[in-house]
Amino acid sequence: VQLQASGGGLVQARGSLRLSCAASGRIFTINGMGWYRQAPGKERELVASITNSGTTNYAEHVKDRFTISRGVAKNTVNLQMNSLRPEDTAVYYCHADQLGYYTEMDDPINVRDYWGQGTLVTVSS
Repeated sequence: VQLQASGGGLVQARGSLRLSCAASGRIFTINGMGWYRQAPGKERELVASITNSGTTNYAEHVKDRFTISRGVAKNTVNLQMNSLRPEDTAVYYCHADQLGYYTEMDDPINVRDYWGQGTLVTVSS
């Protein structure tokens, strides 16, 4: 079971990037997905989140620039980032508030705060 993030890269200031996160494995439930980021020397912080019913929440400094959405495919979430700034440079992590999956032995496991691997976003000035 994993949350696979993609779409990071190098972009100039005022440019755009689109991050995607796809959950894979024997998943039977995911509640709440979102994106966090961690810049060098700083703590990990929430960027944006979306509930299963579509309610979104954004960090103040990305409002009106970033848009989070659920993907067409099940268990995916996207982050459209526009008007990027050098201070947006960070490793971006996909996150699920709760993720339930079956083990190889068909045992149900529920995990809170499930993290994917990060994808690096670098914004040059």
